[in-house]
Amino acid sequence: MTDWTMKRFWKVAEAVEVEGGFSVHLDGRSIKTPGKSALVVPTQVMAERMALEWDAQEKVVNPNTMPVTKSANSAVDKVTAQFDAVADMLGEYAGTDLLCYRADRPVALSARQAEHWDPLLSWCAQRFAAPLTPVSGVMFAAQPESSLVTLRALLDDMSAFELTAMHDLITLPGSFVIGLAAMHEYARPEELWELSRLDERYQQEQWGLDDDAEEMARIKLEAFKHAHDFYKMSK
Repeated sequence: MTDWTMKRFWKVAEAVEVEGGFSVHLDGRSIKTPGKSALVVPTQVMAERMALEWDAQEKVVNPNTMPVTKSANSAVDKVTAQFDAVADMLGEYAGTDLLCYRADRPVALSARQAEHWDPLLSWCAQRFAAPLTPVSGVMFAAQPESSLVTLRALLDDMSAFELTAMHDLITLPGSFVIGLAAMHEYARPEELWELSRLDERYQQEQWGLDDDAEEMARIKLEAFKHAHDFYKMSK
């Protein structure tokens, strides 16, 4: 199978207001998603960012340099059509949240986890009346059903574009709570990402850096930061 390619055929890419929101026109022609749907986004700032991405393309379009357009395409083509399924999948992360699973040993690591993760769990409990219980070890421990229902319900109020952003804000760190914290500006995205890597950082202190792992983490951080940016653009 050959890779999809598109050559640049337009001179001007501009953000425009359209029925139902905003979009991008290429020489006056509206753009569509890969699924052939009209690419209509909720805010002008998102359309303007997309227009900049299209304008920056050279002879051949490189989708990897168009993160806002790619996320908008996903919101329209994928998330809109299966909103409940995506929300249910993300809701399951609250039941197995990274922040709830603590090391038995060494004591230094478990103490560090408590120091950095407990404040986030306390914030979640107070802000949303949804306490989650930390446990030692890796064996599954059920969380309060009322908390899981409350946290899952938060996703129902989102647009498909917001839920698209939340997908990466939750799945990349493996934490529903970190995703919520990013959504509510609890801390900078970089700081929240570091919280998700606390165990890795401890291992690095003991055994040194793994260059491949660091590069993968860097790529994931950029995706996490983009998701945070895309969420803000969606509102």
